[in-house]
Amino acid sequence: MRRWNGWGDDTINAELNSDALAFLRQQIGATEAPQDASLEAALAQVAQQPSRLPPHPLVSSAPEHRLQASFGQSMGDWLRLRFGRIGRVSDGVAWPESSAQVRELLDWAAAVGAIVIPCGGATSVVGHLSPPEDGGRPVLTLMLSHLRKLLQLDTVSQLATFQAGVAGPDLEAQLRAQGWMLGHYPQSFEYATLGGWIVTRSSGQQSARYGRIEAMFAGGRLETPTGTLEIPTFPASAAGPDLREWVLGSEGRLGVLTEASVRVQRLPACERFVGVFLPGWAEGEAAARELAQARLGLSMLRLSNPIETLTTLRLAGHAKAIAWLERYLALRGCAAGDKVLLMMGLTGSKAQVAAMQAQARAILKRHGGISTGTLLGAKWQANRFRGVYLRNALWAQGYAVDTMETAVDWPRVPATMAAIEAAGREALAALGERCHAYTHLSHVYAQGSSVYSTFVFRIGPDFERAWARWQALKGAVSQAIVASGGTISHQHGVGKDHAPYLAHEKGARGMQGLQALVAHFDPQGVMASGNLLPPQPR
Repeated sequence: MRRWNGWGDDTINAELNSDALAFLRQQIGATEAPQDASLEAALAQVAQQPSRLPPHPLVSSAPEHRLQASFGQSMGDWLRLRFGRIGRVSDGVAWPESSAQVRELLDWAAAVGAIVIPCGGATSVVGHLSPPEDGGRPVLTLMLSHLRKLLQLDTVSQLATFQAGVAGPDLEAQLRAQGWMLGHYPQSFEYATLGGWIVTRSSGQQSARYGRIEAMFAGGRLETPTGTLEIPTFPASAAGPDLREWVLGSEGRLGVLTEASVRVQRLPACERFVGVFLPGWAEGEAAARELAQARLGLSMLRLSNPIETLTTLRLAGHAKAIAWLERYLALRGCAAGDKVLLMMGLTGSKAQVAAMQAQARAILKRHGGISTGTLLGAKWQANRFRGVYLRNALWAQGYAVDTMETAVDWPRVPATMAAIEAAGREALAALGERCHAYTHLSHVYAQGSSVYSTFVFRIGPDFERAWARWQALKGAVSQAIVASGGTISHQHGVGKDHAPYLAHEKGARGMQGLQALVAHFDPQGVMASGNLLPPQPR
C-alpha cells in the first residue's frame, strides 16, 4: 500500500547504516525525529471541514479520499502531514474514466462555482495539489488514475495514444508487451503519469537519448472549461504556433489533458551504465561538456560534484569495498576530497554501444577519467527508482531532505552551483542550523546543463521551527537561482511554490500573454488553484 505521509510503497524501506548516520551527524549535527501525527488524527481534521460541494454521483467527500487528494511530495506537504497541520483540503474527489466524464465534471464545477485541480500520480514536489489557502471556493480534485488505457498503437508511424492518467510502469508494460517503449524515466517513474509529465514538462533520466517529454508529445485532447481542444499529430508543421506548446507546462491551468499521443520506439538490443571518476570538478565538467557537444548518442550523462560524490560513497555502506575503491582511485590520481563521479548511459544496438563507448573512452581519457566499468552503473540501474525512499529513512532519523534545480548555459554552471549551495547553507546558518548541500548535473546538453542540488538539514522539534527552516531554505535558493540567470525549474515544474519566481524569466509582457491565454480557455477561473499563475479575482 502507498504511504499516506511519505514516499512510495510502505513495504519498501531504505536503510541508513551506522557509518552513514555518523557522517550526517558530523556534517549537520545529531538530532531526533519528531513524533509523526497519526492517520486517525489527520482524518479527524478533515472531518471537521464539511464539504462545500453539493452531491454528485461521481464525487466522493469521504475524509480519506479528500486527504489523499490534497497532498503531493513537496517538503511543505510532508511537514503538514507529518506534524498533523493539515489545513485546507479538497472538498470532493472524483475518478473519471473517460474524457466524457471529465467534460461532465468540469461543466458541473463551473455551474457550482468550484475550483478544479487535476491530479495524476500525486508526485508533485512544488505544491501543485494544495487547495488555495483563502478557502473562498469549494475545490474538486480529479484523480486521473483510472484513465490508463492504451487506445491505439500505430507501429508504422511509431505513435501510441494513451489515456493521460496512465502511470509509468503501466505505460511501459503495455508497450513492451508488443515490443515497444517510450523511455521516459524520471525518478518518480513508479507513480507519475503521462499527463503529469506533459503538463509539467518533465525530463527523464535518459532524455539524452529519448528526449524530454516535449520531444515525445505528438498530440492529444485537452478538456478546457470552455470546450475541448483537439491537437492532431504531425511529424512537423510550419502552420503557425504549435498548439502542443500551450499544453506543455500548462500545469492544469488551461484544462485537463485526458489523452496523449506519444512517439515510441523499438526496445534497444543493448544497454549499460558506466561509472567514471575524474580528478576534480574542472575535469569532470569539461568532460561532460565535450561528451554532450560530441553528440555521441549517449542516453545519460550525470556528473556529481565532490561533495555529492563523497556523500554517495559514505551513504552506500560496504565500507571495506569503498575503502578499497578509494585506495585504487588515489593511486590513479583521484584524491579523496576532490574527485567527481560521472555516470554514463549507453543504449542502442551492440554496434552502436561499442562505438559510443570507444568514443567516450577517448574523451574521458583526455580529462583523466578512471572507469569502474559497469560495477557502479549496474547498482545505479538496479536502484534508480529506490533512491527517493531515502527521504523516509532520513526523516526517521530526524533529517529533512529537499531538492532544487535549474538549468543554465555552460559559462554559468560553476557559479550557479556555488551560489545555490551557498544560499542553502547561509539560510540555515542564519537560524543557527547547518545544511549539508551538494549538487549534480542531472541532464547535460550541448548548450548547457541542469544544476540539481540537494539539501539535508535537521527537521526540528516542532512544526513552526521545521517550517521556518524549510521556508528560509526554499526562498534563499530560489532567489539565488533567478539571480544567477537560471530557470526556476528544469524538471520539477512551477506549481505554487515556484510561481512567485516565474516572472523573472518570462518578463512582464510574457506574463501578460500567459494571463490572456488563461482568460481565453478559463474565463471563470475554474482551474484557478494558484498553480503557474496566481488566481484572478472573479
